[in-house]
Amino acid sequence: MLNLANIDLVQRARGVRLLVLDVDGVLTDGKLYFLADGSEAKAFSTLDGQGIKMLMHSGIQVAIITGRTSTIVERRAANLGIEHVVQGREDKRVALDELLSTLQLSYQQVAYLGDDLPDLAPIRCVALGVAVANANSFVRQHAQAVTSLRGGEGAAREFCEFIMAAQGSLSAAQNAYL
Repeated sequence: MLNLANIDLVQRARGVRLLVLDVDGVLTDGKLYFLADGSEAKAFSTLDGQGIKMLMHSGIQVAIITGRTSTIVERRAANLGIEHVVQGREDKRVALDELLSTLQLSYQQVAYLGDDLPDLAPIRCVALGVAVANANSFVRQHAQAVTSLRGGEGAAREFCEFIMAAQGSLSAAQNAYL
């Protein structure tokens, strides 16, 4: 569970400059809906979207790395203002390495939120590798922490707010709505 009393997790979160998110099972509930016309549908949580926007507004970059390719993901990323979207990449560690090279960042500046085996390598190599509550049990076992919320149901928001709280920017972001 993401807990601000865990000094090690808080220290790791303080150095984060980039949050990388998986899509299916993290930003969605992991279900794929294929329609009769061949198109697909995904449901995204507005709670996660607000958390991502608040995190970016606090100065943290956000990226998506996903194994599938979907125009729906492109649309959602554009809607949220996420500039770095890498799709169709099963080897997420290689995709992460390429992204970090482009952004001139190191693993020690990255947080990653995933749910399944393709996310395991990035989860294990970054400063703060976290699994969603409904992640595969092997992935949860190897993550540094597990969210209390499930993918597609606010887990990304929980992680964004944890990072912001550790960096001291959460209260100001929330108070801006008062």
